[in-house]
Amino acid sequence: MRIGIVCPYSFETFGGVQIHVLDLAEALMARGHEVAVLAPAEDDTPLPDFVTSAGGAVPIPYNGSVGRLAFGPVAVARVRRWLREQDLDVLHVHEPGTPSVSLLAVASAEVPVVATFHTSQVRSRAMSAASALLRPFMEKIDARIAVSEHARSTLVQHQGGEPVVIPNGVDVGRYVAACGRDEWRGDPTLAFVGRLDEERKGFAVLAQAWPRICRAHPGARLLVVGAGDVDQARELLGEHAAAVEFLGRVDDPAKADALATADLYVAPNTRGESFGIVLVEAMAAGACVLASDIPAFRSVLQDGELGAHFANRDAHDLADQAIALLGDPDRRAALVAASQVAVRRYDWSTVAAEILEVYETVVQG
Repeated sequence: MRIGIVCPYSFETFGGVQIHVLDLAEALMARGHEVAVLAPAEDDTPLPDFVTSAGGAVPIPYNGSVGRLAFGPVAVARVRRWLREQDLDVLHVHEPGTPSVSLLAVASAEVPVVATFHTSQVRSRAMSAASALLRPFMEKIDARIAVSEHARSTLVQHQGGEPVVIPNGVDVGRYVAACGRDEWRGDPTLAFVGRLDEERKGFAVLAQAWPRICRAHPGARLLVVGAGDVDQARELLGEHAAAVEFLGRVDDPAKADALATADLYVAPNTRGESFGIVLVEAMAAGACVLASDIPAFRSVLQDGELGAHFANRDAHDLADQAIALLGDPDRRAALVAASQVAVRRYDWSTVAAEILEVYETVVQG
């Protein structure tokens, strides 16, 4: 099958959707399919051979983050040319409601269209206002996928339809095989993954809890994976900043090693998460997970069966729960054992097969 995948967000910086698109493309190619990807990117951005640039992007604040999107005459021309050249059997667009190349691809498509929706934001004036404008484009979509029940609820409320839920995929084997690094290890070791300067990732909440955790466990060490202003982060941590290792942006093997080093992975995200892919990565790497009780995280952790929760935005409760888990190795071991069984559901071997079933349905139909 000849498959085209369109990502609305620029490949100059990477987030969950970009990673999902690349991993999906590789999983499909491993199964013998031909895959071409289109995404915004400056023309000098290094890209895999199967990715085509739709032109430069501009930053647009959205959902507590900043998306780099491409929408204009250059993007329109490149999308149309790419569609003509690919001779696709099926087009798979991500977040077609975003004003970027996915929406443009839907508008110009003459083949069956599958769309994946990642956003979880049930109360959104912008989405409500745009629903009528987007309706003609949404009607061209033959099948809809939501990455979680929360993303599904957002889609149904604002656009209607009956999407199938297929979660984000993870290369589970990569994380299972990861090895912890002794030079990063503390007694105990905690880890955080996320952009430091993005409020919804919750680093400030963790920073408030960190002094209490250090007092209860003087040998504790925190590994921080992600870009951002390290000096500002050190100010938030105060006198306990010396116990924090800022690794910055790292490649996937290093991220997997950091998660495998951790006794406890902390996810203090405050909002805007539709799934929680890093929770699955941490679970696969063998870390016990402590996450805020936002709905998406409760779903992934099955309401506490696969990890522990603390009250969202509550640094005091975060510290209480972390201290309790770190002092209870038997409970941590039980949660890790349960999560490493459950995490297989998210492996790309399963997720890609489910997505292919959707493709085959719309192509045959």
